[in-house]
Amino acid sequence: MWSLIRFGYLDDPRVQRGIRWIVEYQRFDDGVEESPRGWPYDRLEKCWGRHTCHMGVVKALKALAEIPTSKRSNDVKRTIERGVDYVLKHHIHKRSHNLDRVSKPEWLRFGFPLMWNTDILEILGILTGLGCRDRRVREAVELVISKQDDQGRWKLENTFNGRVQVNIEQKGKTSKWITLNALDVLKRFHSPRQI
Repeated sequence: MWSLIRFGYLDDPRVQRGIRWIVEYQRFDDGVEESPRGWPYDRLEKCWGRHTCHMGVVKALKALAEIPTSKRSNDVKRTIERGVDYVLKHHIHKRSHNLDRVSKPEWLRFGFPLMWNTDILEILGILTGLGCRDRRVREAVELVISKQDDQGRWKLENTFNGRVQVNIEQKGKTSKWITLNALDVLKRFHSPRQI
C-alpha cells in the first residue's frame, strides 16, 4: 500500500479497497481486550492471535501516513490516531505490559530495506513524519543518536543481502540509507511542530 500510494496510485480502486481493509480490520489491542473472531482473525494465529502484531501496526500506519493529509478520510484519521497510540503505548520498541523489556532486540539494529520487518528508525520515521513529538519516543531517539559515529554517520546493522537480487550496501559498514533516515528523523523530531 505504501509503495503504491507513494507512486501516485492513491485513487486506484484497488488501493482504495486496501485502505478500507486496513481501516476495517487492523487491530490495535494489547492482549487485554477479547480477541475478535471470524475472518480474517481466525486465519493466521501469528499475525492475528491474542495480541496485535506490532509489525503489522507499523506497516499499516506507514501506508496510511503516506496519504496526503488533505485526502485522509475521518476513518483514516481515526485509524492513524489509534495506530500512533498503540505504538506510543509501547514506547516504540518495548513491551507495553513491562516497559523495562524490549519486544524484539532486532528492532534495535537498523536495516535497509526492511521488507516485512521493522526497526525503531522506521517507526520513528513514521511518527515524526506525522508530527509526533511525544515524550515516549525520547528513549528511541536517544538510541538513534547513540549509534551515530564520529563522522556523523550510521552503520547498516541488519540486511537482507544474499536473499534479494541486489545487495544494498554492506552490513557493518556506514550506510547512506541509514544515515539519511536517521538525519530525517532527528531533524523532524527536533524541529518546531508543524501540525
